[in-house]
Amino acid sequence: MTDKETQELAKSFEPNEIEARWYPVWEKSGCFKAGLDPKKPAFSIQLPPPNITGILHMGHAFNQTVMDTLTRYHRMAGYNTMWLPGTDHAGIATQIVVERKLEKEGISRRDMKREDFIAKIWEWQKFSGGTILEQMRRMGDSVDWDRLYFTMNPKLSKVVIETFVKLYEEGLIYRGKRLVNWDPKLQSAVSDLEVESEEADGHLWEIRYPGADGSEGVIVATTRPETLFGDQAVAVHPEDERYKSLVGKMLKLPLTDREIPVIADEYVDREFGSGCVKITPAHDFNDFEVGRRHNLAMLNVLTKTARMNENVPAKYQGMDRYECRKAAVEDLKAAGLLVAVKPIKHMVPRVSRTGEIVEPMLSEQWYMAMSKPAPEGSLYPGKSIAEVGLDAVESGEVNIFPAEWRGVYRQWLENIQDWCLSRQLWWGHQIPAWYDEAGRVYVARTEEEAQKQAGEDVKLTRDEDVLDTWFSSALVPFSTLGWPHPEGDEKTAYDLYLPSTVLVTGYDILFFWVARMVMMTRHFTGRVPFKNVYIHGLVRDAEGKKMSKSEGNTLDPLDIIQGIDLEHLIEKNTRGLRQPEKAPIVEAKLRKNYPNGIAAHGADALRFTMAAYATLGRNVNFDLKRAEGYRNFCTKLWNATRFVLMNVEGKDCGVGATANEPMELSFVDKWIISEFERTVKEVTTAYEDYRLDNAANAIYSFVWNQYCDWYVELSKVQLRGSEAEQRATRHTLVTVLEAVLRLAHPIIPFITEELWQKVSLTAGVRKADEDAFLMLQAYPTFDGAKVDAGAVARMTTIQAQIDSIRNLRSEMKLPPSQKMPLLISGPEAECAAAAPYLQQLARLESVTHVEDLQQAAQGSVAPVAIVGDFKLMLKVEIDVKAERERLSKEAARLAGEVKKCQSKLGNERFVSKAPAAVVDTEKKRLAEFTALLAKVEEQLNKLPAE
Repeated sequence: MTDKETQELAKSFEPNEIEARWYPVWEKSGCFKAGLDPKKPAFSIQLPPPNITGILHMGHAFNQTVMDTLTRYHRMAGYNTMWLPGTDHAGIATQIVVERKLEKEGISRRDMKREDFIAKIWEWQKFSGGTILEQMRRMGDSVDWDRLYFTMNPKLSKVVIETFVKLYEEGLIYRGKRLVNWDPKLQSAVSDLEVESEEADGHLWEIRYPGADGSEGVIVATTRPETLFGDQAVAVHPEDERYKSLVGKMLKLPLTDREIPVIADEYVDREFGSGCVKITPAHDFNDFEVGRRHNLAMLNVLTKTARMNENVPAKYQGMDRYECRKAAVEDLKAAGLLVAVKPIKHMVPRVSRTGEIVEPMLSEQWYMAMSKPAPEGSLYPGKSIAEVGLDAVESGEVNIFPAEWRGVYRQWLENIQDWCLSRQLWWGHQIPAWYDEAGRVYVARTEEEAQKQAGEDVKLTRDEDVLDTWFSSALVPFSTLGWPHPEGDEKTAYDLYLPSTVLVTGYDILFFWVARMVMMTRHFTGRVPFKNVYIHGLVRDAEGKKMSKSEGNTLDPLDIIQGIDLEHLIEKNTRGLRQPEKAPIVEAKLRKNYPNGIAAHGADALRFTMAAYATLGRNVNFDLKRAEGYRNFCTKLWNATRFVLMNVEGKDCGVGATANEPMELSFVDKWIISEFERTVKEVTTAYEDYRLDNAANAIYSFVWNQYCDWYVELSKVQLRGSEAEQRATRHTLVTVLEAVLRLAHPIIPFITEELWQKVSLTAGVRKADEDAFLMLQAYPTFDGAKVDAGAVARMTTIQAQIDSIRNLRSEMKLPPSQKMPLLISGPEAECAAAAPYLQQLARLESVTHVEDLQQAAQGSVAPVAIVGDFKLMLKVEIDVKAERERLSKEAARLAGEVKKCQSKLGNERFVSKAPAAVVDTEKKRLAEFTALLAKVEEQLNKLPAE
């Protein structure tokens, strides 16, 4: 391939073709591999492993843009870099997806053997996991694919078992009966992360609990009358004078033959309802704690499927909880114990994955002790895991920013509860515990080890539960780097990349994942998992609403990248809705918002948009119009490169053999070089501060405004100068452009790589016969010696002059295409140097220097612009009679408007009755019309006599 053929650049920018071509080349060439040079500084990021439950969403697109940009920047800056990719088995989420898939085929999980169901999930994992990884490639993610992990791979699973057993042996994991979030549909405990509270209409039932001595007793308000069968007490505030005499006395529990006591506890809100609260320890988290304080019994009245069990009267046994609610209310009413029913709005907790209302359930589960001191022999004896996690942030070993999240982190760890580790699922890491027929438990690394503990002839059955997904996720900072015994290159990577440099994640998993990684990594390795935690907001729609398929406001990153027509967009977003009846509403919104579907913007435009949105800690209100703007930016950069290549290709650019030939850099050349250096400094600082928005905005401003809109246009003047001037201009055009491509590459990798391959040949930074990649070139560094303050000042003046001339055109209503002569006064040498640039960019017929503009312009009505020491005026030949007529009409119109405003403001009734904002608007209108009238009258007075 010849240099000429290599430099040919298509007329239009087509992102999909470029992106599809470059990514496989990068990957095959090993550009993404982690560096293992102990002499270099290290930069690394752990990818928050996406769940294998579908496709990447806009949140993934956002944080992966941040991560890849930081990785590419540090790779170019000379660091060992490692961006470690992986996917999460996502126990509950994945099991639900596969169960629903099987249900559509008429198959129920409960009719299958466990191993057969798990085999189906592994099939899904290959499909979904592969889909996600391909989408990451479309985003341009430069992850080290050779280190790709899955949280249930044998290597990581072995670490899961090892850590569980170690914690058990240290007395930090135990089995106990406590209250958990229970999903009756899934029939499993779920974590707080799986629970979303939503406002719903409900009722507050006021029920009389009679005194056991025949007295009236008390009135209790509840939103859940069906749980009264599990009541163990009625609580009042200890300082509530209304009930002090009742504390310790017994009440008759309605609809039962039981009696329960009145107790005093500060948990009670005296102002809510009657000030009396039923205490049901086995079915309410707050009641559970009250029950423990008062040694109350824990009576469970529900089965795992949320039906009434044998602990309720026979009439209600087997009823669904809501069916029982209706029956109980009717019976209370019949017994004269239902005092009132009031409508209320309250928060209802639902399992986000199944839509089922959570049932607090007393259940035997595996727990991790978060506040218990670690034993001797551990890395932090005498300190709890929570304290270890807190110390890491308090000492500054882990820096969370924005800083306000440190307080949230501290508050959570200081009030932490023991972690419920077990889930009643089939998919996940099965708990390494075995039971004998007497119920004794044996925790071991293998069944053989458990058998040795129990004895040869003891029959063992393995615990069917699996671990909470977050347990294995909490280990990935070290489980993915060869712990507990890293060797060879793995040991080098372990020492270089643990701790990693930064974790990029949303605030919604600060506790579930971030804090647990800190605690677990420190407890087992003595190191922190990462030095910095970059907390970003959530991606919402343009109005700030949460993206939801049922709301019709979700966007798929791939649709933005490659485009999608309207009908496919509708089909995609209405398929599989949890509430199918919302499909017409979703369709209507999509037709309104995207009447022509979504055009292909390309990955670079999406990445630039996300980077520009990346302000620390703030939610992202994603507007597709921003992506359109950055697609235009890519086109602008493409067109500028075509211009440069057309003007420098095959010509002397002062590089290579002619590098030492004379070059006369103009102040314009020195200005653009100075501006570039200033931008490099600004962008580098932004990366150091994790402010990608500042980096993106600085690059955008320089490329669009300084380089394309100003320098490229000014260069057209210089390319008509002497050979030395032309050489200097060609040199500046191509070398600044080459450096710009390096500067912008971390954010927009595809287009910059494509353009750099062409530009780098002319810029003399690579040869045609060598394979070189932009992503492996040196990142620009600030060079203060190249900043020329004088050139910047001169160019600032010229820019102001051109802007003023354009304003004069506008003021005189002259079309941009009409070339006009300009008169300019000021220092003659500077006027002469500026003249060709003013003529080119302000579309002037000529530029004439005059000593005295007032004298030269005698009799002219054209306005004068003043810029520093310079005065500028467009020389306009006018028809005096016609101009007088035009200005007289305008003066009459403005005088009429002034009179109207004065009349309104002179009306006392208007001023006193109208809103203040309306009166202020009228005052502004009067001031504007008065100023304009004065200007028109001044122009009229300047007109010569006819």
